[in-house]
Amino acid sequence: MAYSQDMRKAALRHLKAAQILYERDGAGEQPGCKAVAGYLFGLAGELAVKELMRDSGMNPLPHAERRDDPFFAHFPVLKTMLSTAKGRRAGELRTFSEDPRLFQNWDVAMRYAPTKDIDANWVQTWKVSAERLIERMGTV
Repeated sequence: MAYSQDMRKAALRHLKAAQILYERDGAGEQPGCKAVAGYLFGLAGELAVKELMRDSGMNPLPHAERRDDPFFAHFPVLKTMLSTAKGRRAGELRTFSEDPRLFQNWDVAMRYAPTKDIDANWVQTWKVSAERLIERMGTV
């Protein structure tokens, strides 16, 4: 089944779920909820960046070029691909590429990691980064 894409709404949905999990204090659930929140903060951040790319005038590449398409990349590779961003928000996108703190230590492979490998301090910085990127994206 092919799903349609709405980067803005997906970013907001992932951010909301991450914020709820981040605040969860249930017995026996910590730090697992925060670790999952961290993963979702990264997805929300990626989606916000991709919405900014779309708003900048960038478009996904043809399916055959998907490997080189930033619309299908994850952090940290996505940040590297932003160094050649084009369009009206290219400068803004390049600043994300140059920020070594932006989603530092985040990787989609963390979904396979044991909870103990996901540092709570990283999750806090990912939360802040995701919220800032969503703010830059706008909610309208």
